[in-house]
This record gives sequence, C-alpha cells and structure tokens, in this order.
Amino acid sequence: MKIGNYEIFTVETGYVSLDGGAMFGVVPKVLWSKTNPADELNRIVLAMRVMVIKSDDRLILVDTGVGHKLNEKLSNIYNVNHKAHDLEKDLQAHGIKVEDVTDVIITHLHFDHTGGATTIKDGQVQPTFPNAKYYIQGEQWYWANNPSEKDRASYMPENFKPIEEAGQLVQLDGPKELFPGIEVLVMFGHTHGMQLVKVSDGEQTLLYCADLMPTVSHIPLPYIMAYDNNPLITLEEKKRLLPQAVEENWILVFEHDPFRAAGRVVKTDKGFSLSEEVSL
Repeated sequence: MKIGNYEIFTVETGYVSLDGGAMFGVVPKVLWSKTNPADELNRIVLAMRVMVIKSDDRLILVDTGVGHKLNEKLSNIYNVNHKAHDLEKDLQAHGIKVEDVTDVIITHLHFDHTGGATTIKDGQVQPTFPNAKYYIQGEQWYWANNPSEKDRASYMPENFKPIEEAGQLVQLDGPKELFPGIEVLVMFGHTHGMQLVKVSDGEQTLLYCADLMPTVSHIPLPYIMAYDNNPLITLEEKKRLLPQAVEENWILVFEHDPFRAAGRVVKTDKGFSLSEEVSL
C-alpha cells in the first residue's frame, strides 16, 4: 500500500498464545470464544505482526515481535511458534537485511512487542538492527524500568537495556510527528506511554493499533484486556479514536489478530465493528 511517499506492508514474526480471559477482561468466554477459540489451557492464538514503512531514504519497523531469547519454560507457557514465520527471515523474504533498517518505533516495551529488538550474537545480547535508532516514549521507558507488581513479568530488561547501552535509544516526550506524514499518538490505558503509529497523506490514513485494539475482536468498546493497567482510560481512548476512524475512513492495523491484518470500522446501533478487511 502507498500512502504519500511511503510503501507500507506488514510482516508476520510468529505466534504466541495468551489466556483468553485475560485478553478479553469482563467479556464472557461464551462470547469471545466464538471468534477466538481457546485451547485446552484456555489460551488463544495471537499473531505478532510488525509494520514496515519504506521511503527512498528510510526503512522503518514498528515493533519487533517476541524474538528468540525466551527460555524453554516461558516459550512453552506462551506457546511461542516460529515454524511458519520469523522476523529476520520474513524481512529477508522482502529483500530486507537487518543492516538496512534505519528506524524502529517500539509501541511499548512488553516482551511480545520488543523481544525481537535485541538478539544474542557472539554470546552477547545486542540490538538486532545495528544501524537503526529505536524510538520509545520516555514515560514508557521509565515505567519499564520501574514496573508495578501487576505488569513486572511483561518487561524483560534484556529486550531493551542493550539498546540504551549501544547508544541507539531515542526517548520521545509525548505525541509528535516523527517523520513527515508519520506521527505517534500516546496512550495510557494499556500501559503508561504506549505509542500508536499514524501514517497519513491527507487522503488516506492508517493507524497501527498496538495493544489499544490488539485484534478485530477488540473493536467493540467493552472488549478491553485484563492486562491493561488502566482499563477505564483504555475505554476513553477507544471512545476518542474510533469515531474519528469511522468519520475519516482510517485503515486500522491489528498487531495480534491471527486472521485479519487490517480493516476499516463502522458504527451501527450495536456499536463499533469491522466494516471491511483491507489488504496492505
């Protein structure tokens, strides 16, 4: 897909499985299991879909998947699956080498979004993309280094501290236009300082939803994760963004949906829902 001077597409990096009840909060299983069936451990399969934004002088990634640093115990708990997809291999399939990446925008520092940001090489953990700057909100950086008891397990320092040590970290202070036509919107419901990436040329607009709406099933307002630190703030953020997405016909990219990568939304008497799938 072309928006302005940018070519945009998504790359699959593999799958994880998380508890369906945690993924849908107060919504009963009898409802969410219709679209996201659970396994015998009550886990649902989730994609880890990254976005690639290319121009003549930039090659930008948005998020990096879970990577390959989890130990066997955690890999089994989260049912990590790289059989069909892997970040570096799938980038290579598009002719992209890790050295080609100029910028990595990390929505937030949870392990399933930033695990692929670093890799083990010569026995040392180091940035996967040696020539890239990594952008993260300063408030999220502080939170990741001072997490609460509720979300401590989601932050693994080996995924982000080596970026700082290598001098490749850029901390952002709030919403801003990062590059022409590319801006970051800052959210506080899921975690402090999560940033969504919005690309627009005045005619078309695309929003990478990260964990505000991780799947198509999370479009309806009450469908909010129990993982969110501030679910009522998530609700207000959805109530603010979804009407604009409908009015301006935005394309939404769903990072974790295992079936649909992107689509447009509509509002009916029953609330917000997917109106059509979009192929990037």
